[in-house]
Amino acid sequence: DMSRTPDSAAGFSLAPAPTEGKGSYNRNSAVQQAGASPAIAALVRAAEQISLPDAPSPIAIADYGSSQGQSSLAPMAAAIHTLRGRLDAARPISVFHTDLPGSDFSALFGLLTTDPQSYLRWDGLTYAAAVGRSFYEQILPAQSINLGWCSWAIQWLSRAPAPIPDQVQVAYSADVATRAVYARQAAEDWQCFLRHRGAELASGGRLIVVTMALTEDGDFGYRPVLDALYAALRDRVGEGFMSEAELHGMAIPTVGRSLPDIEAPFAAGSFAGLTIEDARLFLAPDPIWEDYARNGDARAYGARWAAFSRSSVLPTLALALSDHGPERTLTFLGRVEAGMADRLAAAPRKFPIPLVIVDLRRA
Repeated sequence: DMSRTPDSAAGFSLAPAPTEGKGSYNRNSAVQQAGASPAIAALVRAAEQISLPDAPSPIAIADYGSSQGQSSLAPMAAAIHTLRGRLDAARPISVFHTDLPGSDFSALFGLLTTDPQSYLRWDGLTYAAAVGRSFYEQILPAQSINLGWCSWAIQWLSRAPAPIPDQVQVAYSADVATRAVYARQAAEDWQCFLRHRGAELASGGRLIVVTMALTEDGDFGYRPVLDALYAALRDRVGEGFMSEAELHGMAIPTVGRSLPDIEAPFAAGSFAGLTIEDARLFLAPDPIWEDYARNGDARAYGARWAAFSRSSVLPTLALALSDHGPERTLTFLGRVEAGMADRLAAAPRKFPIPLVIVDLRRA
């Protein structure tokens, strides 16, 4: 639950904030879309194999952690197209997009209504709905979901369990105790997520998860971006915009999980009624680097990674500001984004983007 109080650091509980509104995430989600694209084939295979309820019951798809929807268009369209090949022409399909209560659902529904790639524009028997609740609880009726998709979402912990003394991303902290606290939180949250999805999936249902991972040698990736972010935050302290205490309260509650971390709950073969059909680590494509390698535009490289950070993680860090009202938050977002862009443009570097695809089946 997002409101839990941490045992390890009394009073510290920075839950993930919704991404910046007004479609910002949609405009800056090329990395997420590129990373998820290899998993769409797994979603299609799952759609081909799931057990279908008897007619006239609708087929239910859950899109866990949809954000503003841009990254959901391709996977939802692929799943619906595949299911249509197995269904009577008049069979309805329901799609439930879920995210935190403060998510920009107006951007999601605007996209579904107007984007040419929206499944609502070419499939008149598919219906969209949204659920504004954390997926660290049961948010849909028991045994009601036939096919699930969760992309770039489960890396967000239910809370940041402790301050990070020397970074804002625990993967690059030198503090062993803090890293252990985050690892325990990640294990608890993964099991919590699985228990609730196990309750929601119907018999014979499948869930495809794509999430940040660690390479086999433990590399989280993104090092230049995170170094630039931390340096930009320290610059804001140096110029007096924010205090050391505010910086110390900032933590990105995301983790990369290794394959053994993913598989740990399944040591006995199943967990919460779920089994792993397949789990594999891969390095995602980086469209920002690929464009830089092609055109040599360092400023665009820096600006795009800074915008990626602004739309995804900076709103969470802004919650640690003593005054995080709209005016100060916008100033914070703009100054940190600009500082990151300058630093990244000065020294473009390629880095790994490790992800894992997990295919889960409900017995």
